[in-house]
Order: sequence, then C-alpha cells, then structure tokens
Amino acid sequence: MKIRIHSTLLVLLLTLPVWAQQQAVQMSLDDAIDYALENSLKIKNAQIAIADAEEQIVERRSTGLPQVNGSLNYQHYLAVPRQPLPEGFDIFGLFGQALAVDLYDQLSEPTQMAVDQSFSGNTGGGDEGIAFFLRNNFTAGIDVSAMIFDGSFFVALKAARAYRQYTLRDFATAQREVENAVIEAYLPVLLVQENIELLEKNIKNLEQLLFETRELYKAGFAEQLDIDRQDLSLSNLRIERENLVRQKDVSLTNLKYTIGFPVDAPLVVSDDLDAMATEAEVLLSEEANPATRPEVALIDQAIRMNELNVKLNKAGYLPSLRAFGAAQQQYQGDDFETGFWAPSAYVGLNMSVPIFDGFNKKAKIQRAQLDLEKARNQREDLVRGIGLEVANARTNFRNASSRLGNQEKNIKLAERIYETAQIKYREGIGSSLEVTQAEQSLYTTQSNYMQALYDVLQSKARLEMALGQ
Repeated sequence: MKIRIHSTLLVLLLTLPVWAQQQAVQMSLDDAIDYALENSLKIKNAQIAIADAEEQIVERRSTGLPQVNGSLNYQHYLAVPRQPLPEGFDIFGLFGQALAVDLYDQLSEPTQMAVDQSFSGNTGGGDEGIAFFLRNNFTAGIDVSAMIFDGSFFVALKAARAYRQYTLRDFATAQREVENAVIEAYLPVLLVQENIELLEKNIKNLEQLLFETRELYKAGFAEQLDIDRQDLSLSNLRIERENLVRQKDVSLTNLKYTIGFPVDAPLVVSDDLDAMATEAEVLLSEEANPATRPEVALIDQAIRMNELNVKLNKAGYLPSLRAFGAAQQQYQGDDFETGFWAPSAYVGLNMSVPIFDGFNKKAKIQRAQLDLEKARNQREDLVRGIGLEVANARTNFRNASSRLGNQEKNIKLAERIYETAQIKYREGIGSSLEVTQAEQSLYTTQSNYMQALYDVLQSKARLEMALGQ
C-alpha cells in the first residue's frame, strides 16, 4: 500500500510541470499588443537597425580621428643584386681621393668587404659589378596620419546622426504597424468566440424546447413533424458551432503568429465585444493632424537626409588637408651580428584640391536634388492620403454605428417575437412552423448584430489609426 501511494505521488510530481505548462494564457487586447511589441520580429529588426545606425556614427567619426599603423618587413637575399660599373670607372677620380677614402671608412665592415670584392684591387668595374645591398634587411616602422580639414567629413557625420533619427522614426512606425496588425488579428477571434457562446445559448434553449415538444407529443398535443423541425434546427446549430470552433482555431493561430506567441501553446482572448464598443463620438469631431502619424515623421527625416546628401556632394568641391608622419628603424647586414641599424623619420602635409572630374560631382548633386524633390512630393502625397483616409474612416465609423443601433433594436424585437411564438406554441394556439420561422429570424438577427458590433470596433480602430492615436 505504501509503495502504491509513493508511486502515485511520483506520477503526480512528474505530470505537474506538464499540466502547468498546458494552462492557457489569457490576454486582453492591450496584453496582446504588449506581448507583440516585445516578441515581434519586425520590432526586433527595427531595434537592430537602430544599433546599426549607432555603429555607423562611430564608423563615420573614426575617419576624422588620427590613424596609426605599424609595419614590419624582412628581406633575405638568396642572391645579392649587383650593379655593373662602366669601363674605366674611377671612384677616386670621381669623388677625389680624400672624399672617397672618407666614404669608404664610414661603411660597415661587411659593406667594405663587398666593395673590396667588387673592385678586386683595381679602380675599374669588375665583371660581377658592385653590390649596394646586404643579404639581410629588416625594417620596423610606425605611420601616423590625421585629418586637418575635410568639408565632407562634417556633413557625413551629420548624415550618420540623421540616419539614426531615421531609424528611431522607423521604429515608431514599426510599433504602430504591429499594433494595427494585432488589432486586426485579435477582433476576429473575439467575434468568433462571442458567436460560439451565443450559439451554445441557442442550442441550450432549443434543447429545452425540443424536450418540451417531445413531452407534448407523448401527451398527444404535438405532432412528429414538430419534433422533426426542431431536431433539424438543433442539428444545424450544432454543425454551425463545430464550424465556428474550427474557424476560431484558425483565427487564434493567426493571432499567435502575429504577436509571436508559440503556436502550440494554449491562448485565450479575454476581452468582451460589448465592453470594447464604447462611445467614440469625440473621434468624429477631432481634427486630423498628420504630424501625429509616424509615417509623416519618417518621411520628414528622409527629407532631412536628402538635404544633407546635397550638402555632402557639394562639399566634394572643397579641398582636403591631412598631416602625416612616420618613423622607422632599418637593419642591414650579411648576418645578424655585424650589420648596422639605420633610423629615419619624417613629417609632412598633404593637400588635395579637386580641379576637374568630368562633371562627376555636378551629376551627383543634380541627382541628390532630384531625390530631395521626389521626397517632398511623397510627403505632400502622404498628407493628402492621410486626409482622405481620415474622412473615409469617419464615414465608415458613422455607418457602422448606425447599423449597430438598428441591429440593437432588431435583436430586441426578434427576441420578443421568438418568445411570443414559444408561448403561443406551448399554449396550443400557435404552430411549430411559426416557432421555427421566429427562431430562424432570431438567429439571423443575432448574426447581423454580432457583425455590426464587429464592424463598429474595427472601424473605430481604423479611425484611431488614421488620426494617429
């Protein structure tokens, strides 16, 4: 008995994490939006673009900072190159006896040996010539360069910072697009869920009516045709419910994909259509302000970048000035003991003045100005499109609100007609056909009401999007 108890506890402990993992996550519309903003790949890519823009600023700034490079070079001559001397060449006659001896004394011992071997005791050029290199050559140096003036550098740095602002505007646009996508994916799930609940309520009522009809049939107060009609209606409702359940699964999967939620994990939408359909008359009178739309801020930043592009190409006509310097140590010798080190160092300035480039910069300036003009035209078109979008959204919201008001009246009337038909049928003064007709009219009215409620919520959301809220 103890062993069985322990085994049962062990099974419960092992299955507890699995059971906990299957618990459905409930999300309101705001929860779904927040989850999408944290997990959407579009948002993550926009964040990567911002980080990349930050690195571009660092990259652009680095071109104006001093550049330091080190170098190492080693050469070993397997065969030392030699230069032939002209016939009758006399180094003492060329430089003078005293100067030639002084130059000879300043040479290293290996070099003197090379000279001695080259001349072979005479002043004429030997067959082998004279060697100006030793067998081993090693050089180590460091180079430094720094920009003193370059007009395009400062404009390019401003352009890099402007691009960072562009990515921030693009991030806000991506956030808005994700929010809109979540709303568009969330509302259908909510509509199907509400329809399923309404169908279940209708099925329950019809099952009760069918039970009462069968009892009346047993008592001789109803016909088999009455039972068959109600049974058919009940079967159709059950089939419709099954279809809606499958449709809900599809809509829920689409919502999970939109917000970046695991497709296999259970998810439940927790909002209520009636609670979400709040009064929004203030939206109908609110003035449209294109500046509140992230798309306008994005294109404004694009215009700013095009303006900087024009300045950048114009800066190409300015001269540039750079300073440079280098220091190095060079070792020469036939071996690594008897050779000598030769240090050297220098500094200098380099100015580059553009004179003529075949009208290349002029063409680039013209193209940049055309891009700027095109961007300004796009902004004007966008502002006009936003005005049209707001006007259409307001009209759609008015129409949807009007339809919802009418459907609210219709559903109350249909419910009253259905209840009256049931009462008449139970009292024996009405037919089952009259109940069936009232029932079908009620179901149609309920469906129309739910669709009108969904249209109101959707048109309200699109009006808020158009107004930049």
